[in-house]
Order: sequence, then C-alpha cells, then structure tokens
Amino acid sequence: MKPLQTCLLAASAILALNGNASIYRIVSPSGTVTAEIINEGDLSWRVSHDGKEVLSKSPISMTLTDGTVWGQGARVSGSYKTSVNNTINTPFSQSSTMPDSYNGITLKMKGDWSLEFRAYDDGVAYRFVSNRKKPFEITAEQVEFNFPDDFTATVPYVRGGSDEDMQSQFFNSFENKYTVTPLSGLNPRRLSFLPLAVNAGNGITIAITETDLRDYPGLYLYNPDGTMSLKGKHAPYPTKTEDGGYNNIQSVVTATAPYVAKVSSPRTFPWRILAIGKDTEIASTNLSYLLAEPSRIADTSWIKPGKVAWDWWNCWNITGVDFEAGINTPTYKHYIDFAADNGIEYVILDDGWAAGKGEDLFVINPDINLEEIISYAKGKGVGIILWVGYRAFERDLEKVCWHYSEMGVKGFKVDFEDRDDQLMTTFNHRAAEVAAKYHLVLDIHGAYKPAGINRTWPNVLNMEGVNGLENMKWSDLDTFDIIQYDVTMPYLRQIAGPVDYTQGAMNNANRQNFRPVHAQPMSPGTRAHQLALYMVLYSPLNMLCDSPSNYRREQECTDFISSVPTVWDETVVLDGKMGEYIVTARRKGNEWYIGGITNWIPRELEIDLTPLRLGGTREMTLFTDGVNAHRNGNDYRKEIVSLKNERTLKVKLAPGGGFAAHIK
Repeated sequence: MKPLQTCLLAASAILALNGNASIYRIVSPSGTVTAEIINEGDLSWRVSHDGKEVLSKSPISMTLTDGTVWGQGARVSGSYKTSVNNTINTPFSQSSTMPDSYNGITLKMKGDWSLEFRAYDDGVAYRFVSNRKKPFEITAEQVEFNFPDDFTATVPYVRGGSDEDMQSQFFNSFENKYTVTPLSGLNPRRLSFLPLAVNAGNGITIAITETDLRDYPGLYLYNPDGTMSLKGKHAPYPTKTEDGGYNNIQSVVTATAPYVAKVSSPRTFPWRILAIGKDTEIASTNLSYLLAEPSRIADTSWIKPGKVAWDWWNCWNITGVDFEAGINTPTYKHYIDFAADNGIEYVILDDGWAAGKGEDLFVINPDINLEEIISYAKGKGVGIILWVGYRAFERDLEKVCWHYSEMGVKGFKVDFEDRDDQLMTTFNHRAAEVAAKYHLVLDIHGAYKPAGINRTWPNVLNMEGVNGLENMKWSDLDTFDIIQYDVTMPYLRQIAGPVDYTQGAMNNANRQNFRPVHAQPMSPGTRAHQLALYMVLYSPLNMLCDSPSNYRREQECTDFISSVPTVWDETVVLDGKMGEYIVTARRKGNEWYIGGITNWIPRELEIDLTPLRLGGTREMTLFTDGVNAHRNGNDYRKEIVSLKNERTLKVKLAPGGGFAAHIK
C-alpha cells in the first residue's frame, strides 16, 4: 500500500473574491475536473471538465426542523485543503487494489457543521458533516443539479405508484428499464432512482449517484418544471408501518413525519457523486466504493465469495430423476450434487423452504428436512444460503442469524424490502453487522443500490436493485428494452456496486421468438450473450439461474461458467458506448476473462488487447455467436485459439449477441 500523502491548508483556500462572494476551487490531480464552491451567503457549486462547464451553478443546503438552514447565510470559520495519493486493498471487488487519488477541501461553518468536497480525475463529490451533539431532525436536503444545456438524460423511473401521489412512489423495487429523453422532457411527476446519467456532449457523460448511504434516506431525482435541472427528493421518515405487501412479508409505511431523517449525534451524511468522463471511464469508476466508509469487519477471512446454483428462476424443473421435483429434500440434494460436480460453492433455498408464506422462519416446510440438506451439502463441500422475506428476518434478526448459523447455514438472501427511507437503510447496516457476528454472508434483494455498504460490510456480497433476468419470466417489456437495458446498466447501476442480475439462461431466443414463460423461462439474446454477462457484470455471489438438467445438457457452457471467478485482481473496460455495447476484461492471477455484449444491432468489433499486457504465446478459449444465432439464440461456436503477441481480437456479434473469452 502506498503511503497516504495529505496537505492541510488553512483559510488561504479562498481563491477569488467577487463582491461579497467567496469562491473556493479544487482541481483533480491531473487537472481534468475542477469544482468551484461559491459562498454568496447562500452556498452553491459548479463543475467543469477539461475547461468546459458541465454543471452550472447549483445550490446546496440542508433545512432542519428548528428552522435552521445550512447553506443559507453561511459563514465559513475555516477552510482546509487536502491532497491524497493512496492505494486501498479491496478483497471482494473488481480489483484487488484501487488507487485513491484526489484533491479535497473542507469548509468549516459556524453553527457546528461542515461541507466536504473531493475532486477525482473521473468525478467529484460532496457531503454535509454535522458536529451537533444534541439530537435534531432534517426537514429536507436540497440536492440540485443545474446544467448549461438541455442535455439528454438516461433515467430509471420508479416503476409503480401514482403520478398524482408522489409519496406512493417511495414504495418500489428499484427495477425498471431506462428512459432516454432531454432533461426538459422528463416526466415532472415521476421520480427517478440512482444512478442515472446526463450526456454532456463531446463524448462526455455525467453519471449521478450517492454512497455511504447509512442511517439516511436514499436520493431520488426529478424535473418538476421542465427546466435544465434535476432536483432531489427523499422519502419521509416513517412513523408507522404495518405488515403487508407481497405475502404479508413486507413492511408498508402507513404514516410519516414532516421530516426525512433523525440525527442523534455528530455524523457524516451521504456523498453526492458526479462521475464524469467517456462512457468507458464511467463504467470503470470506483467512486462509490472509494468514498464509502471502510470495512467494519477486522477479519474477513471467513467471507467466501462464489457461484450459486439457484432454484427459483427455473421453477425446480429437473428431469431424468426418479422422484417428483419440487420444494423437497430429494430435489435439493440433486442441486447439491450438481453444485459439487461443477465446483459451485453454494446452493440457495429460495421461497418455499419455510412453511406457509415464510412469515415465521422457525416453521419449516414439512417436505424439507433442512438439517439433512445442510449436512449433505457440507459433506459435498457446498454451502447453503436461505431466502428470507424482509419482515420475518427483521422481526427476529439476532435469533434467526444465531439459530441458522448454528445449523451450518452460510448466509441469507433477504428479499422484498422495497424502500430506502431512513429506517430501511439503517436496518441493512444493522443486518450486515449481526450477520457478520455469526459469520454469515448476505445477498439483499428487492432493495436499492449498494451505495457503499459492500465496502463497509464486505459480507454483503451482492444486492439487487437491477431489472435482472428474473423479470424475463413475466416481463411485459419489449425485447428491445430488455437487451437495451443489458448494454446500459453496466454504465449506471453497476457503478454503485455489485449486481445480482442472475444470469446464465440456457434457453436463448432471438427478438422475434422470445416470450415470457414463468415455469420454463428463456432469455432474449444469444447464448454467448449470457456467457459474456459473467464478465460484463460484477457479482461476488453469482447465480446460475437455470436448471441443473439444462446445464448438464449444455456441459460445455457450464464448464466455462464454472471456471469464471467472482472476484478479481484487475478490471479493464476495453470498449463500449452506453446503450449500444460494452467489452469488459477481468484478470485473476495471470489469466484474463473477456466478455462483450451488444444490443439488437449486430456488430463487428476489433478489440485492442494491449491494455492486458499479454505478451508471449497464450491459449484462448473463445465462445462466439454461431452463424445462425440471429435465427436461433442457442447457436454458438467454441474454439481454442493460440495468441502469439496479437494486439487485437476481431469478433462478430449477432443481434442481441456477445462473446466470452478465457485467456490462459
């Protein structure tokens, strides 16, 4: 690890005086990104990239319930500049280490609060800090992004709720396609969740997200007035909840307070992040991880990432056996055998292992002998993960974690949260802490983006908040939107942290033939597209969504999937354009894995391999779209290629296609 280098400067950080305005400036280490903080009594900021303004003057404030407004009539009592050039270790991430280099400034304000800003070469961020020792409430935080032109935005609207009742939109699964429209054309009554993007022209994209989201509500953005602006909104603080929602295992907010958050002691608040750069630079940014609170787990040696044989997507559909498949002990032993035969670390028992609708996690489905299943899995070197509904898990959190860890369970998939108000973000950090106490990993579903929790609590190996493959069982989306999502999400949702997309379908269809089938589902696009997703997407706990029977019939593809690591030493986005295609290379040891996918437009790509520093002679296993993949998505070709100092790789991608490569 490189030594930390810091330099603190006092009030000399003021660079310019303009009338009554004080202007503070920070510039990223390479000079690419500049942020100016303007104090005219009211605080605002603006940002430029390579000398071009990409964020116009935008106000910053926080309003407390006692009428105090941080950011209005602001008085700076001191300013401190910081320069950092560091490297951090990242054991369960896209790279084993990450450079952490930035220039920052802290403005200490009269009134026991501060503002911190940091400028990185690929973006800029700020956050509030409270030094108040007495409890208080926050009525609202003003988060506003004003742009110099009517830029094109790419946003995931909240799905569900009513345009007439914006409050109803806060109860949502954080899953939807992306809508592309000028800022002025955004629905003024529809919230968008993060991350989202704004195209600033000249090949530069601005991705907006947040991190270090703990004990504070998540941020939504919308454009209420048709201007060139995005304004923030937070879910109000819940004062009353009731069991309800899906199978009565959710917690539904029925009354709220006239504020968004309670604060009981000095604390920092979430970072508001603008990642800025070319599309491939956006897809490569680590700002969400770098700005999050460091790990609270001292010894992480017990945390085991890996792949998971998943039962629910394929509806327990196994064939060629002498027992009736379903939610029962013989079926799960069959999944365990499949996992053991293919080097898959885990099997998940999804909805149905607990009796009834899963309201009580201590009442087990009588068709399942859970102790026998866990013992059988242990003997095969396979771990068991249990699906749990949020409300049942939250109600008996400590007892559930203790009880099932004693039985030998390795973790939980927590589902149907569907909120990100302060109570929910607080719960996820508490759940991660309790789970860590009992050496349990978590996969959080029906939830918002990770927003830094995977750094703070590295036992949270995965989070959903993605319009993943499960939606293909019932989706009413046009197949255009589905594949378009695949080539957009790696540039947006994935920059907030790992994604549980649940890829790996072995029944693949072209645009004309795809249809949602709940019991025997398929995926749109090609087989090679599905294989490529294991590299394009980052998931330390990575699902194999299809049936063991289908994987055994397609053993060649299964062998490849099984060989792909789930955490990496290095990641390089080699090529791509948001909404069109992406090519990602990931290294483990001295072996590289490359995945590329396209939208419904076929492509011929010539990929520059020089960033991989290959050298010498290498053997490459290459899966590409078959010559008839445009007619039948199952068609693929596998070949073994000898690379002798090649600097490029040429591949053809069918509509909805892809390619996957392993270079030894």
